[in-house]
Amino acid sequence: MQEAVFIYIFSFLLGLTIGSFLNVCIYRIPEGKSILWPGSHCPNCRNKLRWYHNIPVLSYVLLKGRCSFCGTGISLRYPAVEVLTGTLFALVVSRFGLNPSALVYSFFVALLIVITFIDLDFQIIPDVLSLPGIVVGFLCSFLIPWLPWSASLLGIALGGGSLFLVAFTYKLLTKVDGMGGGDIKLLAMIGAFLGWKAILPVIFLSSAIGCLVGIPLMLRKGSGTKLAIPFGPFLALGAVIYLLYGGYLIQWYLRVSFG
Repeated sequence: MQEAVFIYIFSFLLGLTIGSFLNVCIYRIPEGKSILWPGSHCPNCRNKLRWYHNIPVLSYVLLKGRCSFCGTGISLRYPAVEVLTGTLFALVVSRFGLNPSALVYSFFVALLIVITFIDLDFQIIPDVLSLPGIVVGFLCSFLIPWLPWSASLLGIALGGGSLFLVAFTYKLLTKVDGMGGGDIKLLAMIGAFLGWKAILPVIFLSSAIGCLVGIPLMLRKGSGTKLAIPFGPFLALGAVIYLLYGGYLIQWYLRVSFG
């Protein structure tokens, strides 16, 4: 029991550290900047941050959410992304144990976090994330005992193909683009990591959550169906829910539906 607690704490702390790097990716990738150079610095005064300014969460608390050089406020998103990453890493390890699968899916959720926040900010899903993610997901299927490479390959085809069909049909009927190509590539990447069986549950979960969030927003803003809401974050959330709890949800659904 104590060993398991230690493993979860270690996973959480590792996730905090990775989350700090993910913040760099979220900020720099949309602007086409290197994620490795230059080192961490204040975007306002450009001063290079010291190592003790980059301690996840703790530095934010001690600095009271402000740059130590110029006093500019630091977004609460930075520690939030760190805590989110740490929490998901711990949940992945609790779900899969210490094995290559946990390493693969920790990378997967980290990739989804970066994609989610970039899509929220800019309503784009960069190809530099999704396309390599498809390849990496397929290659990682050889490390996961319950995910045959054929299931991963079919997941890519079904994930990308299903959303492409939806987008094509919508545009054919309305003459308006209703879904971006980034969402299509994202679901193909999700299929690569989770296999073809995950596609329909992920689409259902993301659509249901999207409706629960989107409809109240539309009513509040009085914009009808014209409000543009990025779908990528809902796909990412659906994928994480399926990854961690998909088996339980499917069993519950079958039990409720068919007794």
